[in-house]
Order: sequence, then C-alpha cells, then structure tokens
Amino acid sequence: KNMIDFLKKQSPARIIAAGFVTVILIGSLLLMMPFCLKDGVELSYVDALYTSASAVCVTGLVVVDTGMAFSAVGQTVIAVLIQIGGLGVAAVGAGIIIAMHKKLDIKGRTLISEASNVGMGNGILKFLKLMFLMTLTFELIGTALSFIVFSKDYPMLEALGHSVFHSIASFNNAGFDNLGLSGDLYNNVNLIPYADNALLSLTTCGLVIFGGIGFLLMFEVAQKRFAWKRFSMQTKVVLATTAVLLVAGTLLIKLTENVTWLEAFFISVSVRTAGFSTYNAANITSAGLLIMMLFMFVGASPGSTGGGIKTTSLFVLLQGIKSAATNKSEKAFKYSLPSDAFRKAAIIAFLGIGIILTGTVLVLVMDPQLALRDALFEMVSAFGTVGLSTGITPTLSAGSKILSVIIMYIGRLGPLTIATLWYFDKGERVRYPYGNIAIG
Repeated sequence: KNMIDFLKKQSPARIIAAGFVTVILIGSLLLMMPFCLKDGVELSYVDALYTSASAVCVTGLVVVDTGMAFSAVGQTVIAVLIQIGGLGVAAVGAGIIIAMHKKLDIKGRTLISEASNVGMGNGILKFLKLMFLMTLTFELIGTALSFIVFSKDYPMLEALGHSVFHSIASFNNAGFDNLGLSGDLYNNVNLIPYADNALLSLTTCGLVIFGGIGFLLMFEVAQKRFAWKRFSMQTKVVLATTAVLLVAGTLLIKLTENVTWLEAFFISVSVRTAGFSTYNAANITSAGLLIMMLFMFVGASPGSTGGGIKTTSLFVLLQGIKSAATNKSEKAFKYSLPSDAFRKAAIIAFLGIGIILTGTVLVLVMDPQLALRDALFEMVSAFGTVGLSTGITPTLSAGSKILSVIIMYIGRLGPLTIATLWYFDKGERVRYPYGNIAIG
C-alpha cells in the first residue's frame, strides 16, 4: 500500500520510466535462470542485463547468440520482453497509470504523450485496444510469410517458433534472431545466410516499415481510406520523409557498397531502427558506416516501435534551416509548423548528439583497444535502438556494456523525456527584459 501511495505521488513519466527499469531487471533475472539457458551455457549477470535491456528497448544488440545461448523458454522470455518493449511505453506505462485510477491533468497527458512518442492526450483506452489489434494482425501475417521460408530449412514446430520470434522482433523493430546460424555462442550472423531470399527480406522490411511509421498514422490512413488530401500534416510529413529516407538510403548504400539492390534496400529499411542484417557491418566501408550512422540517428517515426530522434524532428529541423536561409515562414503541405517545433526538435537532436559523443568517449576510455569508428557506431546504434554492430559488442568490458544499457534506455524513452524526469516546472511567472546576443 505504501508503494502504491508513493507511485500515485509521482508524475506519469516517472512511473513509465520506473516501469521500464522494472521490466528490464525482472527480465535479466529470468534470463539467468537455468531453464532459460541451454545446457552448458553460463551467462554473467551483466550479459543477462544487457540482453534484457536490448530486448525491452527493442534494440537488438547482442553479447551472445540468442539461438545458441537460450533455450526455448529463454527465447520466449526474450520475445515477450521485445513485445513489452515495443508497446511498453504507451501500453504498459499508460496501463499502469489507468489501473491506479490516477487522474490525468494536462501536464500528465503531455508527459505520457512525450514518453510514448504519441501526440495525443485523450482516448488512451481506445488507442491501446486498436494498437493491440493492429500489432496482432501484422505479427500473424509476418509469422505466416516467414513460416513459408523457415519451413524449408527446419522441422515444422521449430520453423513455427522461428517464424513467431522473427515476426515479433521485426514488427517491434528489434534486430534479434533465434536461428543460431553461426554455431558459435559469441558470433551472431543474423540473417546474412538469407540475404538472397526475397520473400523473407521483403516480409521483414514490410514489418519493420509498418512498425516504424507509427500506430496513429496507420489508424488515420485506414480511417481516411488512403485519401492523401484528407491526411493531417503529421501523417503527410511522416509518409513523405519515410519514403525519401528509404529511397535515399537505398541509393547511397548501393553507391558505397558492393551489394545487390535487394540488400541495399534491406539495409536502408533496417538501419533506421530494426537492426537486422543481411550484410556484415564489419565489411562496410567508412563512407557506408557514416551514412548508416546518420540514418540510425534519425530513426523511426513518433508513436512507433522504433527509436532515434524521429523523422518528424528531421523534417522540422530542415524546414527551420530553410526558413532561416530564405526568410520565409516554416510551413509544410499548406500548414504552418507549430511555433515551438524547431526549438523542440533542436533540443532533441542536440541532446542525442551529446549522449552519443559522451558515450563514445567513455567507451574508448574503458576499452582503449577499440577503433573510434567502431565505438561511435556502437553508441549511435544503442541510442537509435538499432542493433547493428561492427562485431565489437561481445568484446566490450562490463563497464561499456552497462553504459550501452543506459544509452539504449535513454534512446527508447527519448532524451527529452529523460530530462523531464528530474525536474519539470509549470513555468516562471517572472519575465526578464530581452538582452542582445550575437548568433553565428
């Protein structure tokens, strides 16, 4: 009772953040249990914590091969953690708040929408029901299509297990796989052996794209029957920006890497938050890695299962720069952008860059043997909850792994949400006179 009273006194954002930590810790303890591990496998607590955090934050970075290290029970636990992580900020967080019958004032609804990356304050229950239904529909379709591929290589029951796991991981933009194709506990080859399989690649891409564009967008598109003119500004921005990023990513990856068009498209889709790989990132050129880091930093869209600063933030930043250069107002699709949109997007981007650079410096201090590009790529991947790596993840020290856990956590909840956990005032009543300061 005392704990419930304590929680009721906390802001919704703090409850959501605490809920995420709780799920990660419970998951880490479960993954260390003998029934979650295969015979002969020993897992340190740091590795269990890392795996749990990577699953809950729908990242996909792994220190051990999921298929080689974990039993069927352990893989099920990881799949559940991924599902909670993908839906957790809105579903679990808001569900806890509603279950406690906590009254949501304007500030509370704002914080919940920030924590879940959903631009809405009303209709939480309706939103949750529709989100669960849409998630189930996409994951069942993904399971069926994946089963067509895996049934050719595995016994029926095992193929079904791989299909369900892959579908959950794909729609929730978590780059986990349980195939165990490497045959090595500390070497995960992900989907590289299926690089030429068009059905699995396109199924994965479809799940990742729909999971990454956001639930609200899918609801609106369905409700307005695909009529572009009737879409809101945000939906148009998300769809347009996502399309441009997919095309640009495919062309740039094809330009810098010796890959097929299918592989280039797969990388372009996966690199923005999913983390699946059909091409070894260790073999990618420096130019290709830089391109991938930029796309990882942008990430998915608001209200989705993905991370990053979000496509809308990128769009607003570009419009703000264009406005400053042309001295014209910030607008898009015959709408004016909100007056504080650029400020908010700039803060999120600045915080993201600061977190990544700080993390990279600390990793290089704790693991000085690492190359700068590998450490930077790892931190961008953790912040964007992507899951791609140049192969250094299993070799990280305990300190670097814990740091990665913290950065994945910040990346999943959002840097601005994390910042508001400590102090969020209603605003100052006193206004000071404006001073002069030179900019640029």
